[in-house]
Amino acid sequence: MNIVLMGLPGAGKGTQADKIIEKYAIPHISTGDMFRAAIKNGTELGLKAKSFMDEGKLVPDEVTIGIVRDRLSQADCEKGFLLDGFPRTVPQAEALDSILVELGKNIEHTINIEVEKDELVARLSGRRICKTCGTSYHLIFNPPAEEGKCDKEGGELYTRADDNPETVSNRLEVNMNQAQPLLDFYQAKGVLSNINGQQHIDLVFADLDALLQSSRS
Repeated sequence: MNIVLMGLPGAGKGTQADKIIEKYAIPHISTGDMFRAAIKNGTELGLKAKSFMDEGKLVPDEVTIGIVRDRLSQADCEKGFLLDGFPRTVPQAEALDSILVELGKNIEHTINIEVEKDELVARLSGRRICKTCGTSYHLIFNPPAEEGKCDKEGGELYTRADDNPETVSNRLEVNMNQAQPLLDFYQAKGVLSNINGQQHIDLVFADLDALLQSSRS
């Protein structure tokens, strides 16, 4: 079962990825993990990627795609994989298709976890940090016992600049604009499924699981 998992920041993609790989026993392949493994193993492509990363530059597509090809060729991907964070663009998706043709595989499911923008802003801007000890809270998911104060020593809680609602909203807008061409690409191929990510975590997974099971029958 070969899956591309998509979703905007805050949609719960990581949580659902963990549940999918646990049930279906397929590797979770993220761009970051691939880069780290290639660099650790000292592969030619890994060293190339490191040279760009050390300079604070984006790793070129040809290097990223080469690392993806190497990773998908490994034995643990024989029965399937879950791609997370790749592809990010239509050219990357087209390159992925070419890789999979070489390997005799194809993408069976592109799953997009949908959450409305206002809900994502609430999720992402709800984080609060203790100035004293650095403990992290969330106004929705993990609120402090007393508003504005740390449960441990009563330290003042603050909002990081990155978690400001306006900053979060702008960041989401950029992500939405980048994701749409990719969603259109997989929609045209007939492999895109949208899942309601505003439900309870277990209900989101129930919908995901039902989708994946239906393709097996």
